[in-house]
Amino acid sequence: MIRKSDHHRLTSALPDAETHCEGFRQTRQSQRLALVEDYVELIADLIAEGREARQVDIAQRMGVAQPTVAKMLARLTEQGLISRKPYRGVFLTEAGERLAQESRERHETVENFLKMLGVDERTARIDAEGIEHYVSAETLDAFRRALQSGKLPA
Repeated sequence: MIRKSDHHRLTSALPDAETHCEGFRQTRQSQRLALVEDYVELIADLIAEGREARQVDIAQRMGVAQPTVAKMLARLTEQGLISRKPYRGVFLTEAGERLAQESRERHETVENFLKMLGVDERTARIDAEGIEHYVSAETLDAFRRALQSGKLPA
């Protein structure tokens, strides 16, 4: 329950409608892209490890059932991000490789920034997995500048 004193504080901090709307719009767009980015990044990681990106491995690492992976792989194929060969694994197209690289770079920046703040390595990795999809380019640039300087701005 919100007390009257808290209500005033909360309502006085309410942004203008356009700014408020843009925040929600950006979040919805990020939600739509997050799963796609997670899949292509995982596929790239499996391939980079010298293994084929097989549906069973993707399901195990994503913590979902194989039919869920099959649906997403069909979607990624339609979007031109992967190609599949019968009785073989999944392969990234050039567009898929670019998206995986961008996602990996965002993840690494966020993870390294969290570690710079003193977050332990395991927690930073887990938290970065979610944050990477929602952070703006401006915020990522600020994270990168802080990482390069080795200190947080005052």
